[in-house]
Amino acid sequence: MKKTDCLAMLLAGGQGSRLESLTKKIAKPGVSFGGKYRIIDFSLSNCANSHIKTVGVLTQYRPLLLNSYIGTGAAWDLDIPNAGVSILPPYETELGGQWYKGTADAVFRNIDYIKLHKPEYVLILSGDHIYRMDYRKMLKTHQDNNADLTISVMEVAWEEASRFGIMITDDTGAIKEFVEKPANPISNLASMGIYIFTTDVLLKALQEDSVDTTSAHDFGKNIIPKLLNENKRLFTHRFSGYWKDVGTIDSYHETSMALLDDDPDFSLSDSDMPIMSNANTSPPYYIGENAVVENCIIANGSEVFGEVTHSIVSTDCYVGLNAKIKDSILLPKARVEVGAIVNRAIIGQSDVIKANQVFGSADITTRIALTLNDDEEKGQNL
Repeated sequence: MKKTDCLAMLLAGGQGSRLESLTKKIAKPGVSFGGKYRIIDFSLSNCANSHIKTVGVLTQYRPLLLNSYIGTGAAWDLDIPNAGVSILPPYETELGGQWYKGTADAVFRNIDYIKLHKPEYVLILSGDHIYRMDYRKMLKTHQDNNADLTISVMEVAWEEASRFGIMITDDTGAIKEFVEKPANPISNLASMGIYIFTTDVLLKALQEDSVDTTSAHDFGKNIIPKLLNENKRLFTHRFSGYWKDVGTIDSYHETSMALLDDDPDFSLSDSDMPIMSNANTSPPYYIGENAVVENCIIANGSEVFGEVTHSIVSTDCYVGLNAKIKDSILLPKARVEVGAIVNRAIIGQSDVIKANQVFGSADITTRIALTLNDDEEKGQNL
């Protein structure tokens, strides 16, 4: 196998339970976002745009849709002989099999994949963030500092800091203190969960962590503090662009609705760093003669006969005659039937709002309405 400069390991196995029923049948990275995309598209596109052509995708929870969606990686120009995208689920050995125990364990149990490609550097990514980033800039920071580990960071609101790995650095960007999800944050400089390791440092740390019975086998909780205690060269790469964790219903809805602003903070269109997806097989969308569509994203394969305002309609959805949808998100194959009303809601994949039902509320003090992704009745009849 030819040696590669930088290999990416993309962690895409999380359930994402804070997204409630949206992840009942699919892993969080596979959830639809922005009409034609899925959350994992952003990390995969970043890899392709950064010319990182060898990507291992570590799946676990509900992997079928995600695996079939990624396929050969052709949609992201990652179908390359002896490189490209590889799906890496948990597997059984002569000692048995088990689920990944943590982020570090997931990478450790695919250590042979890393060794096969002989990379000088390994990029560790999460598959559940919305952002556009050129990883080559981060890699240059890593090389310029002769670093063992570089962590991409940004300042977050102080009230959010306890959700992240928080650190203190010196003037050169060298990390002096690091605490994972502290109750009382020492700063608001937060890890984005994006790491570049020099390969031999990573492999040694993973091997030692794998036999530590006290470890949670997690990068933030264990690997980073261990390297810091060993006086390894840990540096930050400051990121100043747009980056969102859409891990809750409120953040998912708010981030989605922001795409509809006249001048959004994050645009899905950028010819230099395009976001690519594998949702290009459906026919063009159809807007009926009496339909009304205002300030919306309507994806391919959808049919709209009713009224849709300030909403996102994903691929292959149906909006019936006289139906009214506002401030809402329809995930792929969702149906809103004749005369139904949907307001400030998320309609899950393949879910149905039946004829003349009301679902959600215009009252902004109420939580975003969310379908249950099962066969229960949704809403109430008019």
